[in-house]
Formats: sequence, C-alpha cells, structure tokens
Amino acid sequence: MRLCDLEATPKQEEFLHQVFKEELEHRERLRKVRLFQKAAFPVRKTLEGYEFQALRLPSTLQTDELTSCQFVRDKKNLVLYGPVGTGKTHLAIALGVKACELSMSTRFFTAASLVTRLSESKRAGSLERTMKELEKADLVIIDEWGYLPMDREEAQLLFQVIAASYERRSLIITTNLEFSKWGGIFTDDQMAAAMIDRLAHHGQLIVFEGESYRLKHALMRQK
Repeated sequence: MRLCDLEATPKQEEFLHQVFKEELEHRERLRKVRLFQKAAFPVRKTLEGYEFQALRLPSTLQTDELTSCQFVRDKKNLVLYGPVGTGKTHLAIALGVKACELSMSTRFFTAASLVTRLSESKRAGSLERTMKELEKADLVIIDEWGYLPMDREEAQLLFQVIAASYERRSLIITTNLEFSKWGGIFTDDQMAAAMIDRLAHHGQLIVFEGESYRLKHALMRQK
C-alpha cells in the first residue's frame, strides 16, 4: 500500500481496489458453492414465506434467533417435534440453507443415511476419519430421527455423534417421536436418556401442531 501511495495515480489505485474487491467476492461465492455441495441437502428450501404460526416456540427462543442462525453461533440444539407433514424438514433445511449463506459449514442427513454411513465407515476401519469430518461442521441436521428402529450398535454410533457434538456444534433433530419413546427405538433406555440429556442441556424443543401440510394441499388440488 505504501508503494501505491508513492507511485500510483488515483485511477490506478481505484482500479486495484476494484480488482481486489471482485476477487474477494469471487472467492466468497466459490466458498458458498462448496458449503452447499458439502451440506448435501435433498432439496433447497428457504425461510421466505415460512408459516411460523404453525409451530410453538419455547418462551426462551425468539423467531429472529432462528432466522439469523444465532443458535448456531451459540452452539445450541433444536429438536423439531410433531406429526408427519407439518413442516419440520422444511424448516430444518431452510435453517441449514441460511447457515450456508452465512458461511457456516453444514451437513444434512436422514438418521438412516447417517447410520449407514457410520456403519460402513466402521466396517472399513475409517470411522475416526468420518467422525472428524462431521466435527468440522458448525451445524449437523439429522432428519427423520426415530422413524426406523435400529440395533444396539447403530444406536451407539448415533450416540457418538451426539456426544461428540455436545457444546461443540449445533444439532437440528426432526422427529415425530416423543422423548419417552426413544428408548424403544434406540434399544436402551439409559442410552436414550443420555442422548436426550445432551440435546436438551443447550437445546430448545419446537413443537409443530396442526394437520399435515402435504395432505391439506393434496386435498386442495383434488378440489
């Protein structure tokens, strides 16, 4: 910069500033493309037009804390609980997309796909590497939690993800299963209680109410 002050004309300085600005913007665009690719969202959803009145937020959580992804910066967890079709996955993906737009590293899985990936990594002797990849994320989204039963080894692998994330990154879990029934899905009441404890300590429960959005709109189309 001292060389510019001594030898560059104002026009040259202006040109150089523009070049640097465009290069930084280009790098930021590429970084966000990589973040979206790594996130592996099944579809892209946004918060635009999302009907927040269809869910019940706890008194300690404000809507703007969600939409600004402040909960990710604070390493807080979200458990999105409610019936099938009420918008849990939409909100989870939309928050993940927002996090990527804010340059936060995000990963999206269904519980089944995450268990499959962890199990395959364990058999291949690369579980530690897979876990380290997950640990690089600021936000991990696990969709359809508890939809399918699993054996003890699979439940233990999921517990490792929960335990490794505790106070280090944010988790978003979507489920239609109340906490009292987690023991039946994860084969062990004690392990389920330990999962719930870690999720709830720095977490918020968001309850989705009402009828299925997909069913309602399918019936509207039929009419």
